[in-house]
Amino acid sequence: MGYRELPPPRPLRGEIECAWTAGVAAGSPAESLDVLPDGCMDLIWTGQQLLVAGPDTGPHPARREPGVLSAGLRFAPGRLPALLRLPAAEVRDRRAPLAELHPALARRAQARLEQGEPPLPVLLGLTLALPGEPAERAVRAVAAELAAGASAAATAVRLGWTERSLHRRCLAAFGYGPAVLRRVLRFRRAALLLYDGVPIAEAAAEAGYADQPHLSREVRALAGVAPSKIYAGQRGA
Repeated sequence: MGYRELPPPRPLRGEIECAWTAGVAAGSPAESLDVLPDGCMDLIWTGQQLLVAGPDTGPHPARREPGVLSAGLRFAPGRLPALLRLPAAEVRDRRAPLAELHPALARRAQARLEQGEPPLPVLLGLTLALPGEPAERAVRAVAAELAAGASAAATAVRLGWTERSLHRRCLAAFGYGPAVLRRVLRFRRAALLLYDGVPIAEAAAEAGYADQPHLSREVRALAGVAPSKIYAGQRGA
């Protein structure tokens, strides 16, 4: 069954980076893996439960049982909290049951899933029924500025905010302050390069690290492993 990424559903393009499915074939051993920080949040059907995967600050352990298909929608950084009307910091490093956040919506979606409806269309319908509005444009600008390597001070000036205001807005939208968000987004870029087989020194330079040891320290801090281990890493939530 494996892990598979799919294009975002048309109604949610711009909000969702991808849809995904994951599973282990019946009769095979269960899989244990670490999901690595990427600044995103996911809406997940585990095969048993609807969860909101909050923004991670380190590797999050996950387990896939044989014969159970899980599926999810991966939201671009800063997008899902606005739709949930929930500060991202409240679910940082958590997998929160949707039933705790929006009980009625979770109950209706769970009933459809338990009746055998395909999970991705159910997750799409659930997302469209969430009570919030899409994130403001400034949230997208913050992510773009910090991903490009801008400092918190420069980002605040560009947006016409104080640094304190930027920090508060980042906690609400991304679950981290701007310094941590910048680290996570830079790590994500490096990890994607490493997944694709780019040599470590080259990945460090392209992702904006000072040098290879800098990348190695950050990978150990955020992923708990050496950069060489990312080659076989898992990208699923």
